[in-house]
Amino acid sequence: MSEQPLLNVSEDMSLGTVEIAPEVIEVIAGLAATEVDGLYAMRGNFASGVAEKFGRTTHTKGVKVELTDTGILIDLFVILNYGVSIPQVAQNIQSVIRQTIKNMTALEIKEINVHVVGMQMEHAAETEEIGG
Repeated sequence: MSEQPLLNVSEDMSLGTVEIAPEVIEVIAGLAATEVDGLYAMRGNFASGVAEKFGRTTHTKGVKVELTDTGILIDLFVILNYGVSIPQVAQNIQSVIRQTIKNMTALEIKEINVHVVGMQMEHAAETEEIGG
């Protein structure tokens, strides 16, 4: 687990508090991004790659959430399908994530940064990527 603090989303304190862990925001963002056409995959780190080899799905793969004094920052590391409009797909990813997080948590996101780290060729072998 991360050492980042929980996000307090309670408006009515009479019943108690509602807190959301940053990891939950990562999962929501990761799942929302996968719904966007043109996205091939999320780029994970070595640990997420090993976990997938053993059959464990990592929904936070390629997503980094940072809580700052000025707001919530989200960085996504993505691989897109070759031939898509990169600016359009990136903007769609940002819009879908922002709306999904707002609907599910009522939190406002300050920044959603999309880092395109590779392109997947349509007719290439399944494991071949450009830039990765």
